[in-house]
Amino acid sequence: MEHKKAKRPVMVTRSSLPPMEEYIEMLKPLWESAWLTNMGDYHEQFKTRLKEYLGLERLELFVNGHMALELTLQALGLEGEVITTPFTFASTTHAIVRNGLTPVFCDIDPEDYTLDTAKLESLITDRTSAIVPVHVYGNPCHVDEIGRIAARHGLKVIYDAAHAFGEEIGGKGIGQFGDASMFSFHATKVFHSIEGGAVSFSDPALAPLLYQLKNFGITGYESVDYVGANGKMNEFQAAMGLCNLRHIDGEIAKRKALAERYRERLSGVKGIRLCPERPGVKYNYAYMPVVFDGYHKDRDQIFAELALQDIHARKYFYPCINACACYRDRFREEDTPVAARVSRQVLTLPLYADLDPDTVDLICDTVLR
Repeated sequence: MEHKKAKRPVMVTRSSLPPMEEYIEMLKPLWESAWLTNMGDYHEQFKTRLKEYLGLERLELFVNGHMALELTLQALGLEGEVITTPFTFASTTHAIVRNGLTPVFCDIDPEDYTLDTAKLESLITDRTSAIVPVHVYGNPCHVDEIGRIAARHGLKVIYDAAHAFGEEIGGKGIGQFGDASMFSFHATKVFHSIEGGAVSFSDPALAPLLYQLKNFGITGYESVDYVGANGKMNEFQAAMGLCNLRHIDGEIAKRKALAERYRERLSGVKGIRLCPERPGVKYNYAYMPVVFDGYHKDRDQIFAELALQDIHARKYFYPCINACACYRDRFREEDTPVAARVSRQVLTLPLYADLDPDTVDLICDTVLR
């Protein structure tokens, strides 16, 4: 039996772009001023608009989300151990390790795949200095319980909010929880500035330090007080961010409609598990994760059948970080069995604003066939 193929290759995501003329218009002043980086006008405008949109008091921009997280951990002066999740992109753990800190992996909640707060406290030792949870797929962490545990033990909480741009819990912006939250504006994200990232933070004393650390640790014309890095966002990134911010609500609305179509087609099917949506959460519909648990075909078979039709889903996240070659000798995947199991069962299906609803149906037909 011959099956329908996609009209063109369908990737797991596709970058949203503003009208070309809109972006080109933004570039004209850059040719006039020749100020292309080092915190120019667009950088400052973008910073202000983001704070307004996300409901934040304090925010610093970076060249990418990874540098934002790495330098935030440095600015907080952490030592010893940091509890985090193995079910995340490599960047989260790399940022911890590159700061000379020891990651301690906590298993994940089997429902929403965020850090399992029931297992968190047992991992805290006298060497623990912080918790780095991840809002996975845009599923918010259980922030209230994490906050209570952190306060009880005097720990910092730095959220990896790379997947959670624009989300809210009970009307409160996602970046208002914890001591800091990192956002990624990579081209594959719901909202992007080509590359880029930001950190929101609660302590105003961090503002000058984050600014200096992203600029090589320079504190004056003739003084370098810190071992910093080049983490600055340039003007072309900021211009793209400003353009995309004008359209973000419409892009999220399109994603929501597609996610609802997926849910309509795949909900209630034996062996297929979708993330539950929590009441009081404003989602951004960043990803469409599907877990195949007891389904008549496994994740890898579904992945292969979709690929035959030029539909490219993603095994995201696989493998778990504690099973990656660079960490395999230090950590054991079997210590986080839920994360290990989900990593072998999960497939993120294509989801982006310009995805054709007919293609969503084709994907669902393939999965259900």
